[in-house]
Amino acid sequence: MPNIKPISDLRNYTEVLKEVDTSSRVYLTRNGHGEYGILTMAEIDELDRYRAAYTLFSNLRKAEERAAKEGWTDADDLEKELGVK
Repeated sequence: MPNIKPISDLRNYTEVLKEVDTSSRVYLTRNGHGEYGILTMAEIDELDRYRAAYTLFSNLRKAEERAAKEGWTDADDLEKELGVK
């Protein structure tokens, strides 16, 4: 069950932070509407990894679509283009 608290509870922030762990986020409301979420550093790191993986897969998909339209470059042509060897 979500742990929802009014933002005014942050006056006693140590008690609020004690309730935060990886299985229990704390959501803060302002005027009865959700405004903020408090996460652990582990959760933030995990979200960053997911975001990086999503960006990588998205870029790979775009590259594959472009290659399908424009054609693939083989390794020898790439090396010539880059001036390698």
